[in-house]
Amino acid sequence: MIRDIKAAIIRSSDTLLADTIGAAALVAMFVIGLHLPLLT
Repeated sequence: MIRDIKAAIIRSSDTLLADTIGAAALVAMFVIGLHLPLLT
């Protein structure tokens, strides 16, 4: 199973950075969206 995970990471190494940045952006938007009602 670990071998399969490593193989998948190696195959998708080109898009791994972009996917990580996208996931971080989604989390940031979610957190900011949840805190917007507190600003009013």
